[in-house]
Amino acid sequence: MIALTQAQEYINKALLIAKENDQNIAVAIVDDHGELISYAKMDETAFAAGVLAQSKAYTAARERQPSGNLGAWAKDTGKDMGYWTDSKITGIAGGLPIIIDGKVVGGIGISGLAESDDEQIAKSVL
Repeated sequence: MIALTQAQEYINKALLIAKENDQNIAVAIVDDHGELISYAKMDETAFAAGVLAQSKAYTAARERQPSGNLGAWAKDTGKDMGYWTDSKITGIAGGLPIIIDGKVVGGIGISGLAESDDEQIAKSVL
C-alpha cells in the first residue's frame, strides 16, 4: 500500500514539473483499490480536469495498467467504455499504476493537458 507521505511527494513533484513548464494540472494519487489518498488541482485548472485526474488514477490502479490502454482496447475491439460497468473507469491516457517491488500499490492520474503530456508528467513523477 502507498503511504500518505509518499502520495504527497508524488503530488508535489507533479505540481513542480507543471509549474516549471508553465502548465496547469490536476493530480490524484489512489491506493491499490482506487481509493483517493491525495489530490491537488492548480488554480487555473478546469474543474473537469480534476475529476478526470481522479478517474485516471482509479483506472490505472484498479486495472493494473495505464488508463490509455483501455481506450485503445475499446477502439480496437469496437466496444465502448461501458464494457467495464464502472462509471469511474476511463480510457483517457494520463493514469499510470504505481508499482513498487513488482506490485501495484496505487495509481497516479494527471489531467489538464493533452493526453500524451499528462502521461509524460505521470511517468516523470514515477
